[in-house]
Amino acid sequence: MNGHRFSVIGAKMEAMSNQTGHVWIVGAGPGDPGLITLAAARALEGAEVVLYDALVSPAILGHAPAPAERVFVGKRAGEQAMGQDAINALLVEHARAGRRVVRLKGGDPFVFGRGGEEALACREADVPFTVVPGVTSAIAAAAYAGIPVTHRGVSNSLLIVTGNDAAGDGAGAIDWQAASKAGTLAILMGVATLGDAMAALIAAGKAPETPVACIRWGTRADQVVVRGTVATIAELARAAGLASPVVTVVGDVVALGDELAWFAPGPLAGKRIVVTRARDQASDLVGRFESLGASVVEAPVISVRHTTEDLVSDERVSSRWDWIVFTSVNGVAAFFGALGAGGRDARSLSTTKVAAVGEATAAALTGRGVLADFAPTRATSECLAAELPRVQGARILLSVSSLTDDRLAMALRARGGLIEQVAVYETLPEPLDAERRREVGE
Repeated sequence: MNGHRFSVIGAKMEAMSNQTGHVWIVGAGPGDPGLITLAAARALEGAEVVLYDALVSPAILGHAPAPAERVFVGKRAGEQAMGQDAINALLVEHARAGRRVVRLKGGDPFVFGRGGEEALACREADVPFTVVPGVTSAIAAAAYAGIPVTHRGVSNSLLIVTGNDAAGDGAGAIDWQAASKAGTLAILMGVATLGDAMAALIAAGKAPETPVACIRWGTRADQVVVRGTVATIAELARAAGLASPVVTVVGDVVALGDELAWFAPGPLAGKRIVVTRARDQASDLVGRFESLGASVVEAPVISVRHTTEDLVSDERVSSRWDWIVFTSVNGVAAFFGALGAGGRDARSLSTTKVAAVGEATAAALTGRGVLADFAPTRATSECLAAELPRVQGARILLSVSSLTDDRLAMALRARGGLIEQVAVYETLPEPLDAERRREVGE
């Protein structure tokens, strides 16, 4: 039954993704990229424009196609990149232009995410929209700290409030009497007003010794948990230097965290790493750093353009060469991209032997159905030049970057090889948007 239901949902989303002029209001989850839903990933895969918030992981953005326009509309250091009215207007503008738009929000879009406001803006503009719920940090951050928000005999209720209203006394103010009686209280976005919130709880009758946990970057590998009580947590959080984003959990269930703690930060927790690789090649590296606890800024400062239009003839790629040497994954992609553009595949290589520098290059060849006939003992061009067999009199094609110098070619010529070095791709500078420049600057 569940499998049938999922297939129906998947088919529905695929049909929608084939339409033009549609908005998906999508929850990205609490931080761990693995907690994004299948429906959210599916929506991103069909996106032409993505409007995303500050708490969205680059790994989640990676589900969107490389050509998709990515627009940062979140808040950093208390400053909003774009006001809510402007975000609403931009959603409508792109949808009316016939684009598939994903509004990507941290956590769940309908839990203090203003997703309802964006849905109303679409409805008023007669723009079709879909809401994709996400995993809320109110529950997930607590779970990653070993805290079940409900537990038989301890708490049978959960109240979620926003800390932004903790010090307010207007129409949107929190009912602290009700909050003090909740089995478990989760406060989102409340680190700056934590002292006010705890004082209000005590004034409403909450026992000062009630356990409290503040969880920063909950579910991420650099998660930090500070534990205390209603009476002490504000000072402990201040001493620990906790800054947004923080989820605060109040209630006796917090005490279970000592016994149920299961999640450990990675060895790179607290480190920030900038990855400057081209966007379509950065995801594996970014994922590995994040799995070790690092906070990663994707700042692709280069892009790769293939320049292989003249390599598609059979004579050029097969009978003319004894060896084709690949020194990078990009070289493999560009070469076989040219073959594909000419309606050919690996069979065009015929009896030509293939050499690869490095495990990644060899793996890229394997992925295209070609096993490297030779790989040097060390992944360097110098080592390949010294070790490549049967060079004397051999016709050798070097599939390289436009920035590659002629040292490899000269070394193989010195051994009697007949060398043609072809730049199958070029590396171009890629400008960073304002948000990436700000993150790199930090």
